[in-house]
Amino acid sequence: MAISLPEIDGFERVLLRRGVGALEADRARCADCGRTPLTGEHVHLYDGRKRRVVCELCRPLRREPPVATELVRHCEHGHTVRLTARLTSGAAC
Repeated sequence: MAISLPEIDGFERVLLRRGVGALEADRARCADCGRTPLTGEHVHLYDGRKRRVVCELCRPLRREPPVATELVRHCEHGHTVRLTARLTSGAAC
């Protein structure tokens, strides 16, 4: 049973779109310009009907002060490996 090349290309596109959609679902975007803030960048939070995120570039365009300012962290922040026990120098592995 041979699969044609167009069928494989279509399947790859479906998988790619699904993966990109899943990645974008977790990302916050600037309420003004739509840009995704970078890791290490500060974002400003504003109150309203929905809590809105504004990037550093758009912050000067707003008159009111933000409710809070947060640092954008890497997606793996908090998932580090922690050392729980130390071996003494004389212990054999």
